Amino acid sequence: MSASESKAVCANHEELYKSLDAFIEDVKNESGVLIEVLHKAQELFGYLPQEVQEFVAERLDLPVSQVYGVVTFYNLFTMKPSGKNQIKVCLGTACYVKGADKILSRLKEELGVEMEEVTPDGNFSIHGVRCLGACSMAPVVLVGEKDFYGKVTADEVPKIIKKYRG
Repeated sequence: MSASESKAVCANHEELYKSLDAFIEDVKNESGVLIEVLHKAQELFGYLPQEVQEFVAERLDLPVSQVYGVVTFYNLFTMKPSGKNQIKVCLGTACYVKGADKILSRLKEELGVEMEEVTPDGNFSIHGVRCLGACSMAPVVLVGEKDFYGKVTADEVPKIIKKYRG
């Protein structure tokens, strides 16, 4: 990373912290705002690293252990970076029996990453989930929060990925 790229990253982080701080300032006097603040932090940063958790704890006057406990309790929060396009593969029984393992293998092969890793360009990450609630359409894949694919085959994986490249 060049010096100018490094400065841009630092400036961007400062802006993210300023945005989070402004959000906290607006809601901090309400009761039970921790989850709401963590949602906002994850929306801004993409994940909740230790330093963001410490910032939230300090600004809300909470112990870091309490923030960490909430982050690790709810599976909607992550402490690892995720790709811009998170690909979730259902690994529940119905999906697995119908070939979810083959879809997962093909995704890893096409993207060159393992589960929970981010592609070098930051565009993709692969996540195994226990259920997406669509057993009748097994095996299923969810990209992001809305793009749902049912009865997926391993041969369809490159076409799905292509839609989100670039």
